Amino acid sequence: MHSQNNHYERNDNMTTQDKINGKDLINIGIYAAIYCVVMTAIAMLGFIPIMMPLLAVLCPLIGGIPMMLFYTKVQKFGMITIMGIIIGLFLFVTGMGFWPAILGVVFGLLADCIARSGGYASATKSILSYATLCLLIFGNYIPLYLNIEGYFSTRQSFGQEYISTLTAVMQPWTAPLILVACFACGALGALLGQKLLKKHFERAGIA
Repeated sequence: MHSQNNHYERNDNMTTQDKINGKDLINIGIYAAIYCVVMTAIAMLGFIPIMMPLLAVLCPLIGGIPMMLFYTKVQKFGMITIMGIIIGLFLFVTGMGFWPAILGVVFGLLADCIARSGGYASATKSILSYATLCLLIFGNYIPLYLNIEGYFSTRQSFGQEYISTLTAVMQPWTAPLILVACFACGALGALLGQKLLKKHFERAGIA
């Protein structure tokens, strides 16, 4: 009976440890806020039409630094999913449409599964996970490919010159390039973040 009780106690402890707690939520909130600030600062470049496609390069690349620090604190399934949901909702609230919110759930969950497959202790899986998470950024561009006229119907304040230039830049053939850029630059951003935060990764036992 005593042995059986110990077994139940160990199972209860494991269940508790696997659950996301207040400290985890605080970490998610802090790093989600940092990432959103980074995206907002970079998004200012979008007012230059030719810079719009480069947001798929700069956001994953620069955002990889704070996100890799976040990954050193991730040890439970669901944390990366919540991160993806928050980023997607932020982009939705700031006027980027509902696609980032949908992709935030999809790629947040997929990124979480990838990190989990490495036991949240694999540097390679962390890189792959973050690169996958960055695919949600492609949601910002989907309206430009599906219905660019509808997109700009509520953005006439940008001016006709801006609208005409961006319409010429965002041709359908650029869609796969943008998608690949989100993933590839996410991987590069993660590598950069790991290089800069090597001590943090060693302390977290991520190799």
